Amino acid sequence: MPASLSGRLVVAISSRALFDFEAENELFEGTDDRAYMALQIDRMSEPAKPGVAFSLVRKLLAFNTPEQPRVEVVILSRNDPASGLRVFRSAQHYGLPIERGVFTRGASPWRYLRPLGAHLFLSANEADVRSALEAGVPAARVLPHAARAVDAHPHEVRIAFDGDAVLFSDEAEQVFQHDGLHAFHEHEVALADQPLPDGPFKPLLQALQVLQQRSPDQAMRVRTALVTARSAPAHERAIRTLMNWRIDVDEAMFLGGLPKGPFLREFEPDFFFDDQTGHVENAAPHVPAGHVAAGVTNR
Repeated sequence: MPASLSGRLVVAISSRALFDFEAENELFEGTDDRAYMALQIDRMSEPAKPGVAFSLVRKLLAFNTPEQPRVEVVILSRNDPASGLRVFRSAQHYGLPIERGVFTRGASPWRYLRPLGAHLFLSANEADVRSALEAGVPAARVLPHAARAVDAHPHEVRIAFDGDAVLFSDEAEQVFQHDGLHAFHEHEVALADQPLPDGPFKPLLQALQVLQQRSPDQAMRVRTALVTARSAPAHERAIRTLMNWRIDVDEAMFLGGLPKGPFLREFEPDFFFDDQTGHVENAAPHVPAGHVAAGVTNR
Protein backbone atom coordinates (compact mmCIF):
# COMPACT_ATOMS: atom_id res chain seq x y z
CA MET A 1 0.00 0.00 0.00
CA PRO A 2 1.47 3.43 -0.91
CA ALA A 3 2.35 5.88 1.83
CA SER A 4 -0.28 8.48 2.67
CA LEU A 5 -0.52 11.63 4.79
CA SER A 6 -4.29 11.34 5.01
CA GLY A 7 -5.65 12.11 8.46
CA ARG A 8 -2.57 14.07 9.55
CA LEU A 9 -2.10 17.78 10.09
CA VAL A 10 0.47 18.65 7.40
CA VAL A 11 2.81 21.60 7.85
CA ALA A 12 5.11 22.62 5.01
CA ILE A 13 7.95 24.88 6.06
CA SER A 14 10.95 26.50 4.43
CA SER A 15 14.42 25.96 5.82
CA ARG A 16 14.69 29.68 6.80
CA ALA A 17 11.46 29.48 8.77
CA LEU A 18 12.59 26.42 10.70
CA PHE A 19 16.26 27.33 11.18
CA ASP A 20 18.26 30.53 11.40
CA PHE A 21 19.97 30.72 8.01
CA GLU A 22 20.06 34.51 7.80
CA ALA A 23 23.85 34.76 7.52
CA GLU A 24 23.90 32.13 4.78
CA ASN A 25 20.94 33.73 3.02
CA GLU A 26 22.87 36.95 2.51
CA LEU A 27 25.05 35.00 0.10
CA PHE A 28 22.03 33.38 -1.54
CA GLU A 29 20.35 36.68 -2.30
CA GLY A 30 23.49 38.72 -2.95
CA THR A 31 25.16 36.55 -5.64
CA ASP A 32 24.43 33.29 -7.40
CA ASP A 33 23.76 30.24 -5.26
CA ARG A 34 27.19 28.65 -5.58
CA ALA A 35 28.67 30.60 -2.65
CA TYR A 36 25.59 29.74 -0.59
CA MET A 37 25.92 26.05 -1.43
CA ALA A 38 29.62 26.04 -0.60
CA LEU A 39 29.01 27.65 2.79
CA GLN A 40 26.19 25.24 3.68
CA ILE A 41 28.30 22.25 2.70
CA ASP A 42 31.26 23.63 4.65
CA ARG A 43 28.98 23.90 7.70
CA MET A 44 27.37 20.49 7.15
CA SER A 45 28.36 19.17 10.57
CA GLU A 46 27.37 22.40 12.34
CA PRO A 47 23.70 22.31 13.43
CA ALA A 48 21.83 25.45 12.48
CA LYS A 49 20.31 27.51 15.28
CA PRO A 50 16.53 27.32 15.77
CA GLY A 51 14.50 29.69 13.61
CA VAL A 52 11.33 31.63 14.28
CA ALA A 53 8.95 28.68 13.71
CA PHE A 54 11.11 26.06 15.44
CA SER A 55 9.04 25.93 18.64
CA LEU A 56 5.78 25.57 16.73
CA VAL A 57 7.14 22.65 14.70
CA ARG A 58 8.75 20.91 17.69
CA LYS A 59 5.55 21.04 19.72
CA LEU A 60 3.30 19.92 16.88
CA LEU A 61 5.53 16.92 16.24
CA ALA A 62 5.22 16.03 19.93
CA PHE A 63 1.62 14.98 19.23
CA ASN A 64 2.93 11.94 17.35
CA THR A 65 3.31 8.52 18.90
CA PRO A 66 4.80 5.39 17.32
CA GLU A 67 1.29 3.97 17.05
CA GLN A 68 -0.43 7.14 15.85
CA PRO A 69 1.31 9.73 13.62
CA ARG A 70 -0.93 12.79 13.81
CA VAL A 71 1.33 15.55 12.43
CA GLU A 72 3.61 15.60 9.38
CA VAL A 73 6.20 18.33 8.83
CA VAL A 74 7.72 18.61 5.36
CA ILE A 75 10.62 20.86 4.37
CA LEU A 76 9.58 22.84 1.27
CA SER A 77 12.56 24.93 0.33
CA ARG A 78 14.24 26.97 -2.40
CA ASN A 79 17.49 25.43 -1.18
CA ASP A 80 19.43 23.15 -3.49
CA PRO A 81 19.44 19.42 -2.64
CA ALA A 82 23.06 19.49 -1.38
CA SER A 83 22.26 22.33 1.05
CA GLY A 84 19.20 20.38 2.07
CA LEU A 85 21.49 17.84 3.70
CA ARG A 86 22.33 20.38 6.41
CA VAL A 87 18.63 21.03 6.99
CA PHE A 88 17.97 17.34 7.63
CA ARG A 89 21.08 16.99 9.79
CA SER A 90 20.03 19.99 11.87
CA ALA A 91 16.56 18.50 12.33
CA GLN A 92 18.13 15.21 13.42
CA HIS A 93 20.39 17.07 15.87
CA TYR A 94 17.36 18.55 17.64
CA GLY A 95 15.41 15.30 17.58
CA LEU A 96 12.81 16.50 15.08
CA PRO A 97 11.43 13.46 13.22
CA ILE A 98 11.23 15.13 9.81
CA GLU A 99 11.53 12.64 6.95
CA ARG A 100 10.23 14.41 3.86
CA GLY A 101 11.53 17.40 1.95
CA VAL A 102 11.36 19.10 -1.44
CA PHE A 103 14.31 21.27 -2.54
CA THR A 104 13.94 23.33 -5.71
CA ARG A 105 17.21 25.31 -6.04
CA GLY A 106 15.72 28.78 -6.34
CA ALA A 107 12.44 27.86 -8.04
CA SER A 108 9.16 28.51 -6.27
CA PRO A 109 8.12 25.34 -4.40
CA TRP A 110 4.50 26.30 -3.65
CA ARG A 111 2.97 23.95 -6.25
CA TYR A 112 4.03 20.98 -4.16
CA LEU A 113 1.64 22.09 -1.43
CA ARG A 114 -1.26 20.56 -3.33
CA PRO A 115 0.01 16.95 -3.49
CA LEU A 116 1.06 17.27 0.15
CA GLY A 117 -2.43 18.38 1.19
CA ALA A 118 -0.79 21.02 3.40
CA HIS A 119 -2.80 22.74 6.14
CA LEU A 120 -0.10 25.40 6.63
CA PHE A 121 2.86 26.80 4.73
CA LEU A 122 5.48 28.95 6.46
CA SER A 123 8.17 30.68 4.46
CA ALA A 124 10.33 33.80 4.51
CA ASN A 125 9.60 34.34 0.80
CA GLU A 126 6.63 36.66 0.24
CA ALA A 127 6.01 35.61 -3.37
CA ASP A 128 5.77 31.95 -2.35
CA VAL A 129 3.38 32.83 0.47
CA ARG A 130 1.12 34.86 -1.82
CA SER A 131 1.04 32.04 -4.36
CA ALA A 132 0.09 29.57 -1.64
CA LEU A 133 -2.72 31.80 -0.37
CA GLU A 134 -4.06 32.23 -3.89
CA ALA A 135 -4.10 28.43 -4.17
CA GLY A 136 -6.19 28.21 -1.00
CA VAL A 137 -3.47 27.05 1.40
CA PRO A 138 -3.10 28.88 4.76
CA ALA A 139 0.29 30.55 4.49
CA ALA A 140 2.32 33.23 6.22
CA ARG A 141 5.61 35.02 5.66
CA VAL A 142 7.65 34.54 8.80
CA LEU A 143 9.71 37.41 10.15
CA PRO A 144 13.16 35.88 10.72
CA HIS A 145 14.04 38.70 13.13
CA ALA A 146 11.01 38.01 15.35
CA ALA A 147 11.44 36.87 18.94
CA ARG A 148 11.68 33.16 19.61
CA ALA A 149 8.98 31.44 21.64
CA VAL A 150 9.47 31.12 25.37
CA ASP A 151 9.79 27.73 27.07
CA ALA A 152 7.11 28.37 29.68
CA HIS A 153 4.49 26.02 28.16
CA PRO A 154 6.23 22.80 27.13
CA HIS A 155 2.99 20.82 26.86
CA GLU A 156 0.91 23.38 24.94
CA VAL A 157 1.04 24.49 21.33
CA ARG A 158 -0.08 28.10 21.63
CA ILE A 159 -1.24 29.84 18.46
CA ALA A 160 -2.79 33.31 18.14
CA PHE A 161 -4.82 34.48 15.16
CA ASP A 162 -6.09 37.82 13.98
CA GLY A 163 -9.73 37.79 12.88
CA ASP A 164 -10.60 39.74 9.75
CA ALA A 165 -8.73 38.57 6.63
CA VAL A 166 -7.14 35.73 8.64
CA LEU A 167 -9.76 33.52 10.34
CA PHE A 168 -12.61 35.43 8.70
CA SER A 169 -12.91 36.98 5.26
CA ASP A 170 -12.07 40.65 4.73
CA GLU A 171 -15.73 41.57 4.17
CA ALA A 172 -15.94 43.75 7.28
CA GLU A 173 -12.42 45.11 6.81
CA GLN A 174 -13.45 46.39 3.38
CA VAL A 175 -16.25 48.39 5.02
CA PHE A 176 -13.81 49.84 7.56
CA GLN A 177 -11.25 50.76 4.92
CA HIS A 178 -13.84 52.41 2.67
CA ASP A 179 -16.25 54.04 5.10
CA GLY A 180 -14.52 54.21 8.49
CA LEU A 181 -15.02 52.87 12.00
CA HIS A 182 -18.61 54.07 12.56
CA ALA A 183 -19.82 52.41 9.37
CA PHE A 184 -17.89 49.25 10.30
CA HIS A 185 -19.66 49.03 13.66
CA GLU A 186 -23.07 49.66 12.09
CA HIS A 187 -22.41 46.98 9.49
CA GLU A 188 -21.33 44.39 12.06
CA VAL A 189 -24.22 45.11 14.44
CA ALA A 190 -26.74 44.80 11.59
CA LEU A 191 -25.22 41.46 10.55
CA ALA A 192 -24.42 40.13 14.03
CA ASP A 193 -26.49 36.98 13.46
CA GLN A 194 -24.97 36.31 10.03
CA PRO A 195 -21.70 34.36 10.14
CA LEU A 196 -18.71 35.96 8.50
CA PRO A 197 -17.45 34.20 5.37
CA ASP A 198 -14.44 31.92 5.77
CA GLY A 199 -10.98 33.45 5.89
CA PRO A 200 -7.77 31.81 4.65
CA PHE A 201 -6.84 30.36 8.05
CA LYS A 202 -10.16 28.76 8.97
CA PRO A 203 -8.91 25.36 7.63
CA LEU A 204 -5.89 25.50 9.94
CA LEU A 205 -8.02 26.35 12.97
CA GLN A 206 -10.32 23.44 12.09
CA ALA A 207 -7.37 21.09 11.69
CA LEU A 208 -5.98 22.15 15.07
CA GLN A 209 -9.32 21.43 16.72
CA VAL A 210 -9.42 17.99 15.10
CA LEU A 211 -5.85 17.36 16.30
CA GLN A 212 -6.89 18.20 19.84
CA GLN A 213 -10.02 16.05 19.67
CA ARG A 214 -8.04 13.08 18.39
CA SER A 215 -5.43 13.44 21.12
CA PRO A 216 -7.50 13.53 24.33
CA ASP A 217 -5.06 11.41 26.31
CA GLN A 218 -1.86 13.06 25.08
CA ALA A 219 0.29 15.22 27.32
CA MET A 220 0.31 17.82 24.54
CA ARG A 221 -2.67 20.08 23.89
CA VAL A 222 -3.58 22.98 21.63
CA ARG A 223 -4.39 26.42 23.04
CA THR A 224 -5.68 29.09 20.63
CA ALA A 225 -6.44 32.79 20.90
CA LEU A 226 -8.31 35.27 18.75
CA VAL A 227 -6.47 38.60 18.97
CA THR A 228 -8.37 41.28 17.09
CA ALA A 229 -8.66 45.05 16.81
CA ARG A 230 -12.44 44.65 17.01
CA SER A 231 -14.25 45.90 20.09
CA ALA A 232 -17.86 45.90 21.29
CA PRO A 233 -20.34 45.96 19.61
CA ALA A 234 -18.47 44.40 16.67
CA HIS A 235 -17.22 41.56 18.89
CA GLU A 236 -20.52 39.68 18.74
CA ARG A 237 -20.37 38.73 15.07
CA ALA A 238 -16.89 37.29 15.48
CA ILE A 239 -17.98 35.12 18.42
CA ARG A 240 -21.17 34.01 16.71
CA THR A 241 -19.19 33.07 13.60
CA LEU A 242 -16.95 30.74 15.61
CA MET A 243 -20.02 29.27 17.31
CA ASN A 244 -21.61 28.68 13.90
CA TRP A 245 -18.45 26.91 12.76
CA ARG A 246 -18.50 24.84 15.96
CA ILE A 247 -14.91 25.82 16.58
CA ASP A 248 -13.67 26.72 20.04
CA VAL A 249 -10.93 29.20 20.87
CA ASP A 250 -9.50 29.30 24.36
CA GLU A 251 -9.01 33.05 24.59
CA ALA A 252 -10.41 36.08 22.75
CA MET A 253 -8.97 39.59 22.97
CA PHE A 254 -11.04 42.45 21.55
CA LEU A 255 -8.52 45.26 21.77
CA GLY A 256 -10.27 48.14 20.01
CA GLY A 257 -7.09 49.27 18.27
CA LEU A 258 -4.68 48.88 21.19
CA PRO A 259 -1.23 47.56 20.19
CA LYS A 260 -1.31 43.79 20.07
CA GLY A 261 2.34 43.19 21.01
CA PRO A 262 2.04 43.59 24.81
CA PHE A 263 -1.02 41.31 24.95
CA LEU A 264 0.70 38.67 22.84
CA ARG A 265 3.73 38.89 25.10
CA GLU A 266 1.49 37.80 27.98
CA PHE A 267 -0.23 35.03 25.99
CA GLU A 268 3.21 33.68 24.94
CA PRO A 269 2.24 31.98 21.67
CA ASP A 270 4.46 29.73 19.61
CA PHE A 271 3.21 31.72 16.62
CA PHE A 272 0.97 34.68 15.77
CA PHE A 273 -0.73 35.29 12.40
CA ASP A 274 -1.98 38.70 11.20
CA ASP A 275 -2.77 40.28 7.83
CA GLN A 276 -1.52 43.77 8.68
CA THR A 277 2.22 44.39 8.63
CA GLY A 278 1.92 47.00 11.39
CA HIS A 279 0.43 44.46 13.79
CA VAL A 280 3.02 41.84 12.83
CA GLU A 281 5.91 44.25 13.34
CA ASN A 282 4.42 45.32 16.68
CA ALA A 283 4.25 41.68 17.77
CA ALA A 284 7.66 40.60 16.46
CA PRO A 285 9.76 41.98 19.35
CA HIS A 286 7.71 39.84 21.73
CA VAL A 287 6.65 36.63 19.92
CA PRO A 288 7.19 34.61 16.73
CA ALA A 289 5.06 36.29 14.08
CA GLY A 290 4.05 35.93 10.46
CA HIS A 291 2.33 38.10 7.87
CA VAL A 292 -0.72 36.75 6.03
CA ALA A 293 -0.76 38.60 2.71
CA ALA A 294 -4.53 38.38 2.27
CA GLY A 295 -7.45 40.78 2.20
CA VAL A 296 -7.96 44.37 1.15
CA THR A 297 -4.98 45.76 3.09
CA ASN A 298 -2.59 43.62 1.02
CA ARG A 299 -3.91 44.33 -2.46
